[in-house]
Amino acid sequence: MRKTPDEIRLMREGGKILAQALHTVAKLAVPGADVGELDEQAIALLEKQGAKSAFKGYEGFPAGLCVSINSEVVHGIPVHGRILKEGDIVGLDFGALYKGWYTDMALTVSVGKIGRKEKKLIEVTREALERGIRMVKPGNTIGDIGSTIQKYVEKKGFSVVRSLVGHGIGRHIHEDPQVPNFGAKGTGERLEAGMTIAIEPMVNAGEYPVRTLDDGWTIVTEDGSRSAHFEHTVAVTERGYEILTAL
Repeated sequence: MRKTPDEIRLMREGGKILAQALHTVAKLAVPGADVGELDEQAIALLEKQGAKSAFKGYEGFPAGLCVSINSEVVHGIPVHGRILKEGDIVGLDFGALYKGWYTDMALTVSVGKIGRKEKKLIEVTREALERGIRMVKPGNTIGDIGSTIQKYVEKKGFSVVRSLVGHGIGRHIHEDPQVPNFGAKGTGERLEAGMTIAIEPMVNAGEYPVRTLDDGWTIVTEDGSRSAHFEHTVAVTERGYEILTAL
């Protein structure tokens, strides 16, 4: 599971390409935008920099970018003709393959003006990711990350999805260990320098149960509440962590 400095360098290069592409696409998520066009733009931005989408064709997924709107938690399919509306919140999840190495990233954005609760949901999810990342250092455990995320989210009145988790990443988009957004401190895999993991809190405004729609991909909240998602690919360093999907 541990990567060499040269391998992490390649992941860092790919992660920067991914971050630039995703932040560019996020700015295009405005009222009236066609999500199918967002998908095309995201793929083109990666290809221009010598990378490609990690998701396109993965286990049959039909798009390069996951676009999940409002009560959709993850894996929303960006079909042409689906238009973003004022007040939507949109989760954008994107992965890149660059020179044989994968990185993964997600963020949630508002479409035009949104309500106070939706703003809080997005901010809490972003902060939960940052707090989880700060738990990354040699000697800490996967449980330290999940416990920190869960306690913060629940203190703010929201819930973390239990049936979907973060993951190791590197030569494959999904590797060991699993990285839950809940759990107990001191439990799970112990972190070591050279490990690379994707931390990705998925936070619901209501309860945590989810279900999969008939398309076989889109996962939504069971109670219809809105959901937000943020993710970074992170390397464990000798002194702590490095975010590999930073701009």
